[in-house]
Amino acid sequence: MREFGYERAFDVSGAVALLGAAPEARFLGGGTNLIDLMKAGVERPALLVDVRELPLDGIEFTRDGGLRIGATVTNSDLAAHPDVRRHYPALAQAVLAGASGQLRNMATVGGNLLQRTRCGYFSDLSEPCNKRAPGSGCPALAGEHHNHAILGASEHCVATHPSDMAVALAAFDAVVSYETADGPGESPIAEFYRPVGDTPHIETALPPGALITGVTLPPAPVAAHSRYRKVRERASYAFAIGSIAAALDVRDGAVREVRLAFGAVASRPWRARAAERVLIGGPASAEAFAAAADAELDAAEALPENGYKVTLTRNLVVAVLTELTEEAAR
Repeated sequence: MREFGYERAFDVSGAVALLGAAPEARFLGGGTNLIDLMKAGVERPALLVDVRELPLDGIEFTRDGGLRIGATVTNSDLAAHPDVRRHYPALAQAVLAGASGQLRNMATVGGNLLQRTRCGYFSDLSEPCNKRAPGSGCPALAGEHHNHAILGASEHCVATHPSDMAVALAAFDAVVSYETADGPGESPIAEFYRPVGDTPHIETALPPGALITGVTLPPAPVAAHSRYRKVRERASYAFAIGSIAAALDVRDGAVREVRLAFGAVASRPWRARAAERVLIGGPASAEAFAAAADAELDAAEALPENGYKVTLTRNLVVAVLTELTEEAAR
């Protein structure tokens, strides 16, 4: 591992100033992704600015009834918080589905949002990778790609975003707040993650040197009736091969409101807006759920070894929405 400096920040402005003054500096939260990449030689920061002591560890209601989550809230605390569990249960379920208990105790909300979209080739310095070395190529296209993207990918990268938490945040239209040397800013999560395009190494719309300070969930009564479902190749700690965050409001057999987001199918959490449009006002039936999933997945471009994700995602939509419908009828 390359030698690096270390500074601990105690206020937001000081943290931003430290990063701005040091070339190749990085913010350090729980370190559950960054430190691993440093050990592998993928990330080589000259300075780590520790932000764990910043006063950003609160969870509180906003004036309009939404929820504000600080960037240094740990994943464990987020999943256990009674207001999250009551008003946004799919978010709590998504966090609990991610990583191990030990990692959740360390990982932070801000760090989770910024974990790298990656695959095995990204972490292997002996292989080319456009995310690690722009212009070097994407060996996954002709190599190992059974857990790679089927939506929104490009010839430059087919890796999938690893976060479970971000899938639920996408379903609930979360807004990411950040601080820069020029002042505060916000980004809707729909715009926070950039399309992969021909610049897969640029993953977010954060300005250079920006520090995430929190995430705000707008008020959404439908979110109280929500679920997160993750499919993985083993029951223990593993990335998803398919996941869904869903919320549903059914009245008199018709869909009044629905939220859908998919995980493990794209380089970013995938908000299924085409499926939502098909469902609104229509019947809450397995046939309708399948048709909505097909409308979203019509744009899928599978590689030879990952076409199963189309069927898997379709089945997840039908299963989870059917469960939510049946619960609402009880």
